[in-house]
Amino acid sequence: MVLEIPVLYREQIRYKSRKEIEKLRVAGRLAANALRVAARAAKPGVSLLDLDKLAETYIRKNGAVPNFKGYHGFPGTLCTSVNDKVVHGIPTDYILQEGDVIAIDCGCRLDGFNGDTCLTVGVGQITEESRRLIQTAQLAMYVGIEHCRPGLRLGDMATAVQTFAEERGYSIVREYIGHGIGRDLHEDPQVVYADQRPGTGFRMEPGMTITIEPILNTGSPKCIVEPDGWTVRTKDGGLSAQFEHDVAITKDGPDILSIPDPEFELEDGL
Repeated sequence: MVLEIPVLYREQIRYKSRKEIEKLRVAGRLAANALRVAARAAKPGVSLLDLDKLAETYIRKNGAVPNFKGYHGFPGTLCTSVNDKVVHGIPTDYILQEGDVIAIDCGCRLDGFNGDTCLTVGVGQITEESRRLIQTAQLAMYVGIEHCRPGLRLGDMATAVQTFAEERGYSIVREYIGHGIGRDLHEDPQVVYADQRPGTGFRMEPGMTITIEPILNTGSPKCIVEPDGWTVRTKDGGLSAQFEHDVAITKDGPDILSIPDPEFELEDGL
């Protein structure tokens, strides 16, 4: 499904003050820390439920609550999407295997504001194909972030992301997109990463806070929802990877709000 994005969003977008952006930064940092606690533990022999428990324990220990858990009935603190799973993977007793690729999405709510961030890591030794997919997905996110500047439009950002990914042989998932973030986990505007024209879509303006989270597949962008009603997988069985940051648009450009504390950085700099 290709979403139609209205040109004008001013009535729907909740522009944030500096104080509100700082609260989003605190929530985003906590979500990023918890995400890396889980990512560090993503080793062969560890279950998805183990990762979920680690993240929830960290979030609650630091005075926040998991904002995914219970959201429209979702049962986990994390979304754990392995190999051909695209998004919204429910944490189960699946045991991670050498060579798996896992996208881990983590969110929390602290002092009334939300953080939402995702990364993809390899489990043990992975193939060159998997490594390249992960690297390209991360770079695609940063291409999007670089275009979060006042005066640029959604179409400018989406075109840059799509061009970057497709020139490297990957497709971008259409149905699952980014969003505004603030007191609600999902706010306007909708943020798409493909099939847009430069100079169209909403204009980036200071005070907007959005998520940049393109999803890249090795094959077709088409997806299927599994019987659990949540887990989405690639239709052709190809691998999928995603990275996500919360971003505030300022007069000076993008300000990433979901950077972890230095002690939580992974060895490869994720």
